[in-house]
Amino acid sequence: MDLISITQKRFESAITLSVIVPYFNESAVLPALHARLTATLDQIPERCEIIYVDDGSNDDSLQLVEHFQSTSSIVRSVSLSRNFGKESAMSAGLEYSRGEAVILIDADLQDPPELIPQMLAKWREGYDVVNMQRKERHGETWLKRRSAAAFYRLLNSLAKASIPENVGDFRLLSRRVVNHINQMPERNRYMKGIFSWPGFSQYTMQFDRDPRFCGETKWNYFKLFGLAVDGITSFSIRPLRLATLFGSLIALGAFFYGMVIVTQTLLWGSDVSGYPSLMVAQLAIGGIQLLSIGILGEYIGRIFIESKQRPLFLVRSVKEKPAVMVFEPMEKRA
Repeated sequence: MDLISITQKRFESAITLSVIVPYFNESAVLPALHARLTATLDQIPERCEIIYVDDGSNDDSLQLVEHFQSTSSIVRSVSLSRNFGKESAMSAGLEYSRGEAVILIDADLQDPPELIPQMLAKWREGYDVVNMQRKERHGETWLKRRSAAAFYRLLNSLAKASIPENVGDFRLLSRRVVNHINQMPERNRYMKGIFSWPGFSQYTMQFDRDPRFCGETKWNYFKLFGLAVDGITSFSIRPLRLATLFGSLIALGAFFYGMVIVTQTLLWGSDVSGYPSLMVAQLAIGGIQLLSIGILGEYIGRIFIESKQRPLFLVRSVKEKPAVMVFEPMEKRA
């Protein structure tokens, strides 16, 4: 089948694949990403669309994206009114997607677009979710790799939903999974957990994650810690139960220790002593109380935010460019 026939077939058919690219201040890498992404989608015979979601960038990223076009895919630019965060930007991309299969990919080129045909092949086999698991995380420090592994173990031990370890936002979702996610009403979103929560048939594909193409990551350790807290509090109430358990054990221990002190005083008398041990016990109990109050405050804060029912994001503009049909010269077709 020649290029003209493939392109005409795409124009006449429904959209099969949507690729969502959330970004924030990525003007240095977006042209390279678009070139590799369109080159990959040109190999796919079905109709495709690329959805770029601008999360309130303050550089010229949006202007670059609005000039992007493709010979085989629709290019849609969704601009949010301000920086709402990556989780909200991905949610916006899911709502504006129309494909039967949807792939999310970061703009920093750490996730290779060339793997998209393999992901689509697994979807054609009947899988609703194709998780892309990082076999090697090039360009990341030892501390970040170890802390990420510890976080996934902690999260899966606390949460009821099983969240695959070392699987980021790079994955494929079928249309029915996307529809279920779009119906979820919560405002506090930990997308890695939300992607795993619907279940359905899943396949995990391993790949080597490349180092960042250029620039610096927007995720420092403080933001990663906040994301980890969001993940735990979004999918588990076990921290509250652990706080209750620790409080009960301390209260029980204090009761028995008090009985021992009273008995010793009645039988043998007691000198006034033990100031250091008393202070250590008070500080330990005070620390546990403050930690428990902090955990409780996290959940109350989430209830407060959810009760407002504010939208996840506000869209400033949506621009779309259709695929550009390419015609071969007459002498080549002869």
